[in-house]
Amino acid sequence: MSSPHPTPLEPIVETESLVEERISVASNWTLVWWRFRKHHLAMASAAILIALYAIVLCPDFFSTQDPEFTEARQAFIPVQGVNFIDEGRLDPWVPAIVGKRNPVTLRMEWRTDPSQKIRVGFFVAGTEYKVLGLFKSNLHLIGARDQSQRIFLLGSDRLGRDQWSRIMHGTQTSMTIGLVAVTLSVILGIVLGGISGYFGGWIDQFIQRLIELLQSVPTIPVWLALSAALPRDWTPIQVFFAITIILSLIGWTTLGREVRGHFLALREEDFVLAAELAGCSRARIIMRHMVPTFLSHIIATSSLAIPAMIINETSLSFLGLGIRPPAISWGVLLQEAQNIQTLALAPWLLIPGLLVIVAVLAFNLVGDGLRDASDPYSK
Repeated sequence: MSSPHPTPLEPIVETESLVEERISVASNWTLVWWRFRKHHLAMASAAILIALYAIVLCPDFFSTQDPEFTEARQAFIPVQGVNFIDEGRLDPWVPAIVGKRNPVTLRMEWRTDPSQKIRVGFFVAGTEYKVLGLFKSNLHLIGARDQSQRIFLLGSDRLGRDQWSRIMHGTQTSMTIGLVAVTLSVILGIVLGGISGYFGGWIDQFIQRLIELLQSVPTIPVWLALSAALPRDWTPIQVFFAITIILSLIGWTTLGREVRGHFLALREEDFVLAAELAGCSRARIIMRHMVPTFLSHIIATSSLAIPAMIINETSLSFLGLGIRPPAISWGVLLQEAQNIQTLALAPWLLIPGLLVIVAVLAFNLVGDGLRDASDPYSK
């Protein structure tokens, strides 16, 4: 005779059945999110990327001063680290900078003096700027409470420009170029790869030969040639868009091949035939029925392609063939670190290179997490 009371296993079975039912009715994007949030490194990397793109939206808010303001007498000022505690209470400050002229080299040598303190505040007033180009503001995340004083959280360069503020603006340029270039590459890859795989015939042959031609040419000489062909009198904005287009025109080939392979497999499926019999146009079949079936794969591939674009832009700008001064990017900032003697005096000029490494690792980890989450039913 069975017991009227439930056994300890019954709640477990009931819980498992509820989980299975929840999974069975969840959308594909919900399943991807559930698996992605279990990837702790990917989640931490996503938080880093969110912070970087917050800087992209308004770099002036995160800057402490005008990134173009020069003061040659304050060249190569060392890093002023922020101290949050003073005499047992929360009162942020940075050590003052004192300097003396070297009698041999006649160069000013700076050092921090903790006995003299410059008070630092958050959400302080400073130089005026436009937020997203819409309205004016003078609020900054961090800065000296006394506006007559300058602070150098990451030191200064050979012209006395604040390295922290320049890195904030360089982040906007480098991260935007990577995102925009990959977006254009994805559009080209989906359109040309989709046309190649769906139509076949001579169109497929032409697009595949074009891909093989672009992949057979060494990328670095192509970038160097196209970048060197840009007129020297172009404005920084024109150079920005030109570099973006150059990177995207070369970077779409791999995704185009992958999209073609998916389309070759999908064009014989029943749902594609049903869409054709229902009178859907070919463009609608491609964009509304075929592309969404592997959209998660496209997103994962794109997130892995962005760091490559960032490195390419940084390399070109470092060589003087990409973004040029007065525009600011990570590559432009790293030009200051080309001289070994300068680097020995100011090692903090290498910090933009550290940011490149962090951004590339973050994108790669997020891409790995998205790639693993793209197949929600895998174990």
